[in-house]
Amino acid sequence: MKKFTVVGAGLAGCEAAWQIAEAGYPVTVIEMKPAHFTPAHKNKNFAELVCSNSLKASRIDSAAGLLKEEMARLGSLTVPIARQCAVPAGGALAVDRNVFSAEVTDKILSHPNITVEHRVYDKIEPCEDEILVIATGPLTEGALSDEIKRICGDYLSFYDAAAPIVTADSVDMSKAFGASRYDRGGDDDYINCPFNKAEYESFIDELINAEGAVVHDFDVYEGCMPIEKLAKRGLDAPRFGPMKPVGLVDPNTGHRPWACVQLRRENSKGTMFNLVGFQTNLKFGEQKRVFSMIPGLENAEFIKYGVMHRNTYINSTQILNNIYQMKSNENLFFAGQITGVEGYVESIASGLLAGINAVNYMKKQDKIIFPVETMIGALTDYISTPNEKFQPMNANFGILPKLSEKIKDKQERYKKLSDRAISIMKEKIQNRKNKEKTLTLAN
Repeated sequence: MKKFTVVGAGLAGCEAAWQIAEAGYPVTVIEMKPAHFTPAHKNKNFAELVCSNSLKASRIDSAAGLLKEEMARLGSLTVPIARQCAVPAGGALAVDRNVFSAEVTDKILSHPNITVEHRVYDKIEPCEDEILVIATGPLTEGALSDEIKRICGDYLSFYDAAAPIVTADSVDMSKAFGASRYDRGGDDDYINCPFNKAEYESFIDELINAEGAVVHDFDVYEGCMPIEKLAKRGLDAPRFGPMKPVGLVDPNTGHRPWACVQLRRENSKGTMFNLVGFQTNLKFGEQKRVFSMIPGLENAEFIKYGVMHRNTYINSTQILNNIYQMKSNENLFFAGQITGVEGYVESIASGLLAGINAVNYMKKQDKIIFPVETMIGALTDYISTPNEKFQPMNANFGILPKLSEKIKDKQERYKKLSDRAISIMKEKIQNRKNKEKTLTLAN
């Protein structure tokens, strides 16, 4: 029997290891923390969320919500834990990142089939007796990065950014107010900092002229666009993006603000909030100066400033098949953002599928491929289909096949797409159970 090794105890690595262990096989997880940290990592625990604390929308008729529901039905480790560690966030699934990480770590360490080794993994040795899952994330560095480059060819890359965090007590609630857009959630799910037109224009002027930590230009993933870079696209760009005021009414005026910055709970106690959509590459001093212009944040205590880091990923469309397995070396799987999926939930999905199919490959059973009508199947198809313009991709309804009927209403169309995906997923899971039962009886 081949042995299983998972390198990296992030979201994807933990999920892959869990699937292997739950299938009844021993697996070794190699994690470099706490022996070594990247600049973006601060927590010694596994499954650390280094950017936002949000796993996006909860609704099943949303792309991210559908993907989470599919994974929950497939026996995900991390999705149920995220739901248990949720903090109020309107229609989104946001978590207390420290509690979440601690819970995942405890599950991994306490599983009888999982052994954890804390060390830096730096050499990929070809071995007929080992199935290896590389889930080291987009910040993979050093000798291992060179090894992956040797095996997979040149990396592709983009820059990613994280938003600042402030203390709740330091927000001036005489100017700010608690509310979720369109009343989706409680009044304490989000803190809203409203701008009038003059305040907004002054803020944007200072924002676009503030000094950044990196002076050269760079490519950045659209979903994590630094707020200052977005502002340079046009005066109203932030107002139609993360600062959009729709669905909000300022109780001090009785009207919708000209623009608004939303703060989302960072922990379950509600003592910390992050600035939603305010990923930034500004110098720390400039962040304090400019973001203190936001109404309600004049005296805000910034306990964490925004940072930017370079993310790398392999050209999966040329290297991997549709179960995250390397085409030229079937003993080697990849999972997580290093494959070109973008986002927490998407990384979990890749780890789940890699783990399930690593076991199937070892057992010489047919690989489990989910139809492209499901979100997990569509993402896998995207990263394994030849594409000269391959870019990181998150869950979205645009990657699903169209419905047979044309539906103009977007929400109704999304619901139909979600219903179709769940129906197909149910059938796939039942067929899998029936097949496993048949194999058991035959043996």
